[in-house]
Amino acid sequence: MAPAAPRRAYPRRTVLAAALAAAAGAATAAPSALASSRTSGTRPARNPLADYRGWATAPAWYSGKADGTKVVTGARPGIAIARPVGTTQYKDPHTSKKADYEYAVWTSPTYKPGVPATEVVPSWNAHTPAGTWLQVDLKGTYSDGTKTPWFVMGRWTAGDGDTDIRRTSVDDQTDDKASIWTDTFAIDDASTGLRLVDYQLRVTLYRRVGSKASPLVWRVGAMASDVPDRFEVPASSAKLLRELAVPRYSQNIHLGEYPEYDGGGEAWCSPTSTTMALAWFGHVPTKEQTSWVDPSYADPEVDHAARYTFDYQYEGCGNWPFNTAYASTFDGMSGVVTRLGSLTDIEILTYAGLPVITSQSFIAADLDGAGYGTSGHLMCIVGFTKDGDVVSNDPASDSNEAVRNVYKRRQFENVWLRTKRYDAAGAVKSGTGGIAYVLWPGRTSAAQKAALAAVGIR
Repeated sequence: MAPAAPRRAYPRRTVLAAALAAAAGAATAAPSALASSRTSGTRPARNPLADYRGWATAPAWYSGKADGTKVVTGARPGIAIARPVGTTQYKDPHTSKKADYEYAVWTSPTYKPGVPATEVVPSWNAHTPAGTWLQVDLKGTYSDGTKTPWFVMGRWTAGDGDTDIRRTSVDDQTDDKASIWTDTFAIDDASTGLRLVDYQLRVTLYRRVGSKASPLVWRVGAMASDVPDRFEVPASSAKLLRELAVPRYSQNIHLGEYPEYDGGGEAWCSPTSTTMALAWFGHVPTKEQTSWVDPSYADPEVDHAARYTFDYQYEGCGNWPFNTAYASTFDGMSGVVTRLGSLTDIEILTYAGLPVITSQSFIAADLDGAGYGTSGHLMCIVGFTKDGDVVSNDPASDSNEAVRNVYKRRQFENVWLRTKRYDAAGAVKSGTGGIAYVLWPGRTSAAQKAALAAVGIR
């Protein structure tokens, strides 16, 4: 239901002009059926245009190359510094501070995705004590047999204290075949047929010289995709209809707050959506953690999320993997950036109790009831009506009470999955091609595990 007054949204992310696309097909069984098929060895259908691969188990960590790292076992296996293999001085480009760090490195096996890719988006989950940070790099092989260099996909720390670097993407990376756009590796001209046919991820763990602390990385992975240009996408049929009572947060009630973080609440759709999903799982920052927020501001957890997802190079809170990394700083939480293939995929997840954060671009006429247009906006999808329409906790609302909105299924699916669209002036622009954040708690049910597997998260 749309609020009575028009709502506002602001461009969050200009989507890449590389070949993105609409996708089709996904598992259609209920989670209980998916659980049965999983135990019997059958493989549910998945998005044929995207392939997520993650490393998050002890055997997976042992399969990589350790250069000074160790595998930390337990309920949440990960990698940490065992012995530094070198030192380096890092001058923070955003503070000009210099500090000496020692480091260790873990490199994944070479992975050949089922989808030779025009785009790859890595994401990670980690704990970074004060004075520590990590860097994720990507390297791969093109379909013409040549190799990419190591590209920096992100420098991450959860904090921003005096001993922390400023989390940042790295601009101006290219080899004249592909480029890095904030958090995304993209083939420069997909129409040539050039694709990335395999890749490796490299994680470098840093700590200040003299410190005994270490980052602990629980998951690293990447979504590879080749989604063709498309203005229209196939329609899915409604099957698994459930609405989750996800807490509602408006970004617009934060207008003007902390403009140093991307101009304030009018640009906070991504951290606001992430906050909603985290709150559903029972995770909000403590009063101590949000003590820096002006006490006159409502919902300080949204301000907190904006601050701690902020990318100092991008100068925004919409860096996709920075949002899922932030989510993973809460006890037991995991999160990935991926592409889903249809609303059926979201049905599978929400039916299992997992809200989904989606990225889309549209003009007001594309989406009845929105009352605004945007070149990039995040929403938290919380389920479906009995008629199969999409129930969205849309943060671009004038109050928390107005956040719940119902959008027509066909309109929303097309807006979210297409890769080409027309703006208000009739010019051709790009679309998001099904990008989503998927978050899940440490204690997942059998149905949730089956749902994650059904949409290709492993």
